[in-house]
Amino acid sequence: MSSAAAKPILYSYFRSSCSWRVRIALAMKGVAYDMVPVNLLKDGGQQFSPEFKAVNPMQQVPALKIDGITLSQSLAIIHYLEDTRPNPRLLPLDPKKRAQVRMIADHIVSGIQPLQNLGILKQMGEKKLEWAQNCITSGFQALEQILQHTAGRYCVGDEVSVADVCLVPQVSNAERFKVDMGPYPIIIRINKALLELEAFKVSHPSRQPDTPAELRA
Repeated sequence: MSSAAAKPILYSYFRSSCSWRVRIALAMKGVAYDMVPVNLLKDGGQQFSPEFKAVNPMQQVPALKIDGITLSQSLAIIHYLEDTRPNPRLLPLDPKKRAQVRMIADHIVSGIQPLQNLGILKQMGEKKLEWAQNCITSGFQALEQILQHTAGRYCVGDEVSVADVCLVPQVSNAERFKVDMGPYPIIIRINKALLELEAFKVSHPSRQPDTPAELRA
């Protein structure tokens, strides 16, 4: 079997929100793949192994081997899937809506998640919970305001988009860090609607091959 025709391989960690985004997109697009778990905590972090560094020099999950290439960075992967497997689409055809989807995705992917990821939290020591809560809260305050203008059933209108793919894992992070979600009714409503969709269920951290037994759904 040629490398282009081989089954895609996703390097993932069950709890990584960036990996979860890609798992949702792959499920939405109906792309079957094999998973290689990379445990970010075990052995001092398996992402730092020479083997994985050869896959992704940034030593982060996710990485996806697909169509004979290796991609890292969740949004780059999702945009590639969108370009090569356009159905169902995750970017609206309307340029204004498409820009809003990208804006919300960037807001989460650049403005919230990296500030509270594992590498940063390690450096924060005992202040890590407070730090994560502050980063997520300020991000969600802005996001709730944006969604007042863009939301329908989902983040932008009534179609699932890349914005939604980014939202659900970030809400899960917020819940893990015990963020008070009361002030964000639109975020809560959209998140609940998305979690009812099959692609979001099968990709959930509680249902991955590397999910520890005590955290399984």
